[in-house]
Amino acid sequence: QVQLVESGGGLVQAGGSLRLSCAASGSIFTINVMGWYRQAPGKQRELVATITTGGTTTYEASVKGRFTISRDNAKNTVYLQMNSLKPEDTAVYYCNLHTSRRDYWGQGTQVTVSS
Repeated sequence: QVQLVESGGGLVQAGGSLRLSCAASGSIFTINVMGWYRQAPGKQRELVATITTGGTTTYEASVKGRFTISRDNAKNTVYLQMNSLKPEDTAVYYCNLHTSRRDYWGQGTQVTVSS
């Protein structure tokens, strides 16, 4: 069984920074994609950023240049460095591990950006 444990959310003022972490444990395939999604109240969950085992990244347009996703394969951990945060970034952020068999999700961590 795979578990994803997130940390690093919180309350920050607009223009501030936060760093999210997600550690995966259990039976993890070597080749996978890890990523972050977010869901704001009343909205659908949306992709924020992903990173492959090899380090290829993708970003949602509104976070490009502000957020950076990275990973430590040895630790099965993915990070999301969020800079220049905006109130519209407020959401519950979920960690995702995508494998050839299925997707796994973390429990979510709240990020609140005050104006």
